[in-house]
Amino acid sequence: MSRRVVRQSKFRHVFGQAAKADQAYEDIRVSKVTWDSSFCAVNPKFLAIIVEAGGGGAFIVLPLAKTGRVDKNYPLVTGHTAPVLDIDWCPHNDNVIASASDDTTIMVWQIPDYTPMRNITEPIITLEGHSKRVGILSWHPTARNVLLSAGGDNVIIIWNVGTGEVLLSLDDMHPDIIHSVCWNSNGSLLATTCKDKTLRIVDPRKGQVVAERARPHEGARPMRAVFTADGKLLSTGFSRMSERQLALWDPNNFVEPVALQEMDTSNGVLLPFYDADSSIVYLCGKGDSSIRYFEITDEPPFVHYLNTFGSKEPQRGMGFMPKRGLDVSKCEIARFYKLHERKCEPIIMTVPRKSDLFQDDLYPDTPGPEPALEADEWLSGQDAEPVLISLRDGYVPPKHRELRVTKRNILDARPPSGPRRSQSASDAPLSQNTLETLLEQIKALREQVQAQEQRITALENMLCELVDGTD
Repeated sequence: MSRRVVRQSKFRHVFGQAAKADQAYEDIRVSKVTWDSSFCAVNPKFLAIIVEAGGGGAFIVLPLAKTGRVDKNYPLVTGHTAPVLDIDWCPHNDNVIASASDDTTIMVWQIPDYTPMRNITEPIITLEGHSKRVGILSWHPTARNVLLSAGGDNVIIIWNVGTGEVLLSLDDMHPDIIHSVCWNSNGSLLATTCKDKTLRIVDPRKGQVVAERARPHEGARPMRAVFTADGKLLSTGFSRMSERQLALWDPNNFVEPVALQEMDTSNGVLLPFYDADSSIVYLCGKGDSSIRYFEITDEPPFVHYLNTFGSKEPQRGMGFMPKRGLDVSKCEIARFYKLHERKCEPIIMTVPRKSDLFQDDLYPDTPGPEPALEADEWLSGQDAEPVLISLRDGYVPPKHRELRVTKRNILDARPPSGPRRSQSASDAPLSQNTLETLLEQIKALREQVQAQEQRITALENMLCELVDGTD
């Protein structure tokens, strides 16, 4: 009798666990807009969530440590005149976030490290070029200040955020609504899915479709696609019988999928979150109450089901923490931020290990916050892999980097070569915006102090009257 050999993998026993109640973010009015984006973006410093807002679009930005109940008057980021549909943190500056809206614009915001006194209403820059709603945003993984947007006008625009210029406009490739866009690891190619049921690989600088596959999933519901670390593609979609599917494709041979997994019948679009370091893909369906995860390997059957994290509450959206924001001391390999109707709950994926030492095999060097290229270098045809960092000693996010406003580049410039010196507040140049913000805060604090003094005086008068009355 032959014995069945169990597949060897360090990720076979990955398990998910919801954070304790006091680690959640309560009383957040998550947006009810019908759009298939994740509604949540997170980095090692901040959590951003698209929220309900009367008369426009808004999102809330919370420091990661600000757990518990969120005050109903907590300042929002407001500026769009219609609902916000997507948000994305800049991978090279943890204080910069982009938002896309139904009002056809993209806005890029600088988020301060301190909690602002009032709503943030002034973006660093507003990007205008789409003629219909903008529903997809994605920063370039290796080039500084390069941002991609896709709109309801079926156009993809790639911007240099530092100057506000359009670098590239891809306007003849998609005959219908674009459902998803994803960069590959070095940002040389894009994978797109479209309502015309075609999966395309696009070279944006040549303006060419390099490869395409019609009807990778037979169903009519939207598809999603992401690149794997070795250049293959993972797509999620629906079969003709409305069964949800996960497929692995080799772009050099688009005839048949390398692997195809069928799951359940449900309406929710599966959002794939791929971790290149562990080669695990996590599938989160909007309206589902579970996260399924699979390991992608070079051995048949190539896509290996690992497990499902289940809970009682359905998810309205999901944020995915970059690897540098995880707790390596607890063997945490992924962290999600699950949106409920009125709260956000962290979900931690862990590999059980007995040792407290740093686990080299779980944490290879991972992309850090430094860009590998400038925008014009990328546009001229250069490619570079992400600049990697080690997580052996944990990751400490850099302090707030003040913007140096120049006509050429309004996001911070590349740091000088040579030994680094930490820049103190005293030797950082203060921009006009910073001075105005400080003056506003001082004025607001003075008004608060005056109001408190008036209140104290009133209470003292009441106390005197009470004392006089008893005499």
